[in-house]
Amino acid sequence: MRIIKIAKNAGFCFGVERAVAEALKIQKQYNKKIYTLGPLIHNNDVVKHLEDNNIFSISLENIDTLENGDVIVIRSHGVAKEVFTELEKRGLIVKNATCPFVTNIQKKVEKFSKEGYDIVILGDENHPEVMGINGWCDNKAIITKDGLLPDNLYNKICAVSQTTEKKENWDKTLDTLASKELEVLTFNTICLATTERQESAEELSKKVDAMIVVGGKNSSNTTKLYNISKENCVHTIHVENSSELPEEYIYNNNFKSIGITAGASTPEWIIRGVINIMQDEINNKEDQLQMMDQMDKRFIIGDEVEGEILSKTRDEILVSLVGYKSDGVISFRELTTLCDSTEMAEKLCIGDTIKAKVIKLQNSDGYVVLSRLEFEKDAAYVELQTLFDNGTIFDAKVDEIKEKGLVSYFKGARIFIPASQIDTKFIDNKDYLKGQILKVKLIEFSLGRTSKIIASRRVILEAEIAKIEEIAWSGFNVGDIVKGEIKRFAKFGAFAQVNGIDGLIHLSQISWKHINKAEEVLKKGDILDLKIIDLNKEANKLSLSIKQLTPEPWENVTEKYPEDSVVLGKVVRLNDFGAFIELEPGLDGLVHISKISYDRVLHPSEVLTIGEEVKAKILSVDAENKRVSLSIKDV
Repeated sequence: MRIIKIAKNAGFCFGVERAVAEALKIQKQYNKKIYTLGPLIHNNDVVKHLEDNNIFSISLENIDTLENGDVIVIRSHGVAKEVFTELEKRGLIVKNATCPFVTNIQKKVEKFSKEGYDIVILGDENHPEVMGINGWCDNKAIITKDGLLPDNLYNKICAVSQTTEKKENWDKTLDTLASKELEVLTFNTICLATTERQESAEELSKKVDAMIVVGGKNSSNTTKLYNISKENCVHTIHVENSSELPEEYIYNNNFKSIGITAGASTPEWIIRGVINIMQDEINNKEDQLQMMDQMDKRFIIGDEVEGEILSKTRDEILVSLVGYKSDGVISFRELTTLCDSTEMAEKLCIGDTIKAKVIKLQNSDGYVVLSRLEFEKDAAYVELQTLFDNGTIFDAKVDEIKEKGLVSYFKGARIFIPASQIDTKFIDNKDYLKGQILKVKLIEFSLGRTSKIIASRRVILEAEIAKIEEIAWSGFNVGDIVKGEIKRFAKFGAFAQVNGIDGLIHLSQISWKHINKAEEVLKKGDILDLKIIDLNKEANKLSLSIKQLTPEPWENVTEKYPEDSVVLGKVVRLNDFGAFIELEPGLDGLVHISKISYDRVLHPSEVLTIGEEVKAKILSVDAENKRVSLSIKDV
C-alpha cells in the first residue's frame, strides 16, 4: 500500500496568514471593494478567493484608476518608502499588511544606510520584497542572487537577506564579505518559517519515492522547496492545486511513498485537496475510474489547441475544445499585435477554426484561457534571433517607460532597452520618448525560463560618432587653423569641439597674458579660430591654442618700446619689491619700489592701486630675458 507523508512544516506562514486575514478584516470594515498593491500573495487560488470577497489586485502603474478615499492594502512583501508617500498623496486610505519580519528588515536598511553603510541584499532583484527593501535605502543597495559581490567595495557594509532565501546562499554571502576585510554588519533575516520548511522538505524528500510541492508557480519560497526536493528526489513535481496533479503520480503503483510539502503562500484547504485526491486513489477504486475520466485530455500551460468559434462578445471569443471538459476563451487583446485586435475579431466568424495556446487552466467562469499572441511571439522570436545573429538595426516603438529603461513590443515579444543603452549620455527624464520610434540593435538574446531580449540605441549612436570622429581625425594636422565651439570649462583650461572631436585649450594657450580661469576671457558657445598644436589619435587627445594665432607681445619689443620713452600702462600686480605695469596683454614692465616716488615708500600699495593707469619712463629693455624696467618718478 502506498504511504502519503506530509512535511512537518508546510503551508501558510505567519506573515502570509496575517496579510490574508487583515485584508478580509479591512474589506468587512469598509464594506466595499478594496484593493491590494499587487497580488496579496503568490497563489492564484487564494487571489481568486479574495476576489470573491471583493478584494482585487492592482498594479502601481494602474493606480491612477483609483479614486480619492479608495482603500489599498500593502501586501506581505512590503513596498518602498516612496510608494507609501505616493499613495497617501493621492488621497487613498493605505492599510499596511507588510509581514513584521519584512518591516524589521526595512527599518534596519533605513537606519544603517543613513549611518553611512553600503547595503547588501541577498535575494532576487526582481522580487517585490527585495525591491521594497531597496526602496528604504534610496534604491542604492548592492543586490546579489548567489552571494557573489563586486571587487570595488571599500565602504563599511550592512548585509541582510530576502526572507525566503536559501541558507547556503547566505553562508556564501558571509564568506564573500569575510574576504573583503571591511567593517561588516550582518543580519540573517531569512524567516525561521522558511528555514523550517526547507529543512523539513530536505529531510522528507530523501525518504520518499515521489515528492509533490504545492504552491503558486510565481512563489519564490515554493520554487526553492521544489529545487531542494528535486535534488534529493528525481520524481518531484510542482503544482498549484489538486487540479494540476498528473495521472502518472495519482495512479503510479511504483511510488510506494509520496511526500507532500507546500509553500508559505499555500492555504490548508489547497493542501488538503491534494492529500484527499492521493488518499482517495488508494482507498477507492471506483473514485479512481471516475477521476481518470475527469482528467481525460488535461491541459498544461503552453499547450497548442485548435477549436471552432462558438460565439463572440464585445471583448472576447468563445472557442469549442472538442474532447476537453471545458471550452476556451480568447480576449480580444490576446488576438494580435500586428493590427487592431477589434478589427481582426470582426473578421472572424462563428464556425471558423482558430489556433491558440493555453495561458491559464481556468478563469473565474470555468473557461480555459487562450491566446493567439503566443503564436505571434514564437514567430517574432525567430525573427529577433535572425536580427541578433546578423547584428541588424531595426525600428522599435517605445511602448512603456520604466524606472530602469524602456519597453518595446516587437510583434508581441517584449524588448527591454536599459537606461544605460538609450543614449551616449545619461537621460534623467525618459517620458518624452513614449511613443517614439528608435533605431536599435539587439545586444543580448536568450530564450528559456528567464528570457532576455535586450536592445541598445547607444551602440548605434557610438558607431555613428566613431565614424564621424574617424573622418575628423584623418583631416587634422599639426599647424592647421580650425573652427571650434567652446563646450565646457575645467580648472586647467577649456574644451572646444572641432568637427565632433573634443580638444583642450590649456590655460597657458588661451592668452599671452596671465589668466586664472578660462571663463575670464571665454564663454560657453563661443565659436573661435583655433590652431592645432598637438594631436594623438590613439590617445584621443587634441591640443589647441588661441594665443598662437595672435602676435607674440615680446616680438620686436625694442622697436615698440625704445628706451627713455614714456608709456601709459595699467598697474596689474603689487609686491614687496615693486609694481608690475601692463604695457599690452602679455607684456609687463617692472617699476622697482625705489623708482616709484622720491618720497620714501615702504610698500607700493601706499601710492598705487591695482587697475590704476600710470605714466612711466622706459629705463631698459631686455628682449632675450623678457624684462622691461620702468620708472614713475623719472617721468
